[in-house]
Amino acid sequence: MSSQLVPIERIENKIYLIHGQKVMLDRDLAGLYVIGTRDLNKGVSRNLDRFPDDFMFQLTKE
Repeated sequence: MSSQLVPIERIENKIYLIHGQKVMLDRDLAGLYVIGTRDLNKGVSRNLDRFPDDFMFQLTKE
């Protein structure tokens, strides 16, 4: 993994406002960390106690 800083504009462009909440898609967050989306989701699932309750959610058609 690279130790270079990510420009703030690149991060800001990946933040979306959905129903009044600022969110990032898993693929965008994984891209910032230069890892696969699947690896990001597995890592979060395996370490749920390290993240706030509202860190991750899944959108549905409803």
